[in-house]
Amino acid sequence: MSKTFNDLVALMDRLRSPGGCPWDREQTYATLAPMLLEEAYEAFDALEEARQGRPDDLREELGDLLFQITFFARVAAERGEFTIDDVIEQVHAKMVRRHPHVFADTTAGDSAEVLRNWEAIKAEEKRAAGKLKGEAAGTSILDGVSTKAPALMEAHQLSTKAARVGFDWKQVEDIFEKLQEETDELRVAISAHADTNSEADHTRVREEIGDLLFVVTNIARHMQVEPEAALKLTNRKFRRRFGFIEGKLREQNRRFDETTLDELEELWQEAKRQS
Repeated sequence: MSKTFNDLVALMDRLRSPGGCPWDREQTYATLAPMLLEEAYEAFDALEEARQGRPDDLREELGDLLFQITFFARVAAERGEFTIDDVIEQVHAKMVRRHPHVFADTTAGDSAEVLRNWEAIKAEEKRAAGKLKGEAAGTSILDGVSTKAPALMEAHQLSTKAARVGFDWKQVEDIFEKLQEETDELRVAISAHADTNSEADHTRVREEIGDLLFVVTNIARHMQVEPEAALKLTNRKFRRRFGFIEGKLREQNRRFDETTLDELEELWQEAKRQS
C-alpha cells in the first residue's frame, strides 16, 4: 500500500508519543541539527548518481531529508511554535508571491528576469517585515547567503546573488582573463614568501589562493556547474585512482617509501586508463 505525506506525519507523531520510541522522544533542535546537515549532504552526494541514470540513492536520501523536516516540525509543534502545516502554508504562499509571472499579471522574458524579479520581491518582503532599514543600516542582497555554508558553495551563491543585479562578466571567456590575473598574482605572492618566509607574505598567499578559487567558482556558475558537486566528483575520482595505486602496491608487496615518484605516476596513468 502506497504511503502519503500525511502517513509520514502520522508516523512521526507515533514515534514522539508517550508510547513511541524513547530515542525519538529525547531529540531536540540541538540534537537534530547535525543529522539535518548530514542528510542534506548525503542527498547532495546522491545527485551525481541520479545524473548518471541511477536515481535510487537520491530517492532514499530525499526521503531521509523529508523525515528530518517532519521531525523538526513535530518538535516545533510540541514547543508551541509552528506545525508542519504552517511550514507548507508559508512556503506555498512565498512561492506564489515570488512567481508573479505565473500566478499574476507580471511577465518575465527569460530566467534572468525571473531572478531579478525574485530578488526585488524578496527585498520588498523583508522591508514589509521590518527586516530592512535602508542602506544606512548596512543591509545587503548578500545577507541571505549563509556564512556557515561550505566555502565553495558560499562563493557560488555570493556571485549568483551579485549577478542577478548585473554585477557579472558578460561571457565566460572574460573570466579567463581574471583567472590569469589571479594566477599571476599568486605566483608573485609565492615567490615573495619564498624570499621572506614571513607571516605577512604567507597570509598574502592564502588570500591569492582564495581569489583564484573564487574566480573558478564563477567559471563554474557561467557553465551552470555547481562547484561543490564538481569538486566532490573529482574527489571521488581521486579516491578511486589512488586506491588503484594502493592495490597495485599491495599486489607487489611494496610500500610507498619504496616506490619512486615516476613509478607512482606510471601507476596513476594506468588508473586513468582503467577508468
